Amino acid sequence: MEEKKNILTAEGQKRYEDELNDLKVNKRKEIAQAIKEARAQGDLSENAEYQAAKDEQRIVEARIEELDAILTNVEVVDEEGGSNSNIIRIGSKVKIKDLDYNEVLEYRIVGSNEANTDAGQISNESPLGHALIGSTVGKTVSVPAPIGELKYIILDLMK
Repeated sequence: MEEKKNILTAEGQKRYEDELNDLKVNKRKEIAQAIKEARAQGDLSENAEYQAAKDEQRIVEARIEELDAILTNVEVVDEEGGSNSNIIRIGSKVKIKDLDYNEVLEYRIVGSNEANTDAGQISNESPLGHALIGSTVGKTVSVPAPIGELKYIILDLMK
């Protein structure tokens, strides 16, 4: 069975690569130094600094492993859109109006690894992101929700 591709924007891929490089180059050195200093204090069984450094090392190594897995099986999306630049796709920034609450919202559609609603980034796999993909300005999309169907009109597609 083929493993699911991790869809990222070029910006997201660079952010992950930079984080991975920082963890491997800088953070590992900092932790190794903290462990060395804690060991120099003697008895490791009651050494809180040593335990804290080892815990941080486990967290950092887990994050490195996670980032390696994401970047090993990555698909970077073409955000330019080519001849179909008026169609919403991953990487598109859209302005929509919630027809139930009469509220204008702006989102950028990204892969699930980059999604961060606080930063205005929604996943292509979310119900709203899925409904928007392939649509155009002026179209109304419906999104199933526990409270009933939500409707949005697409106001603008921005670069």
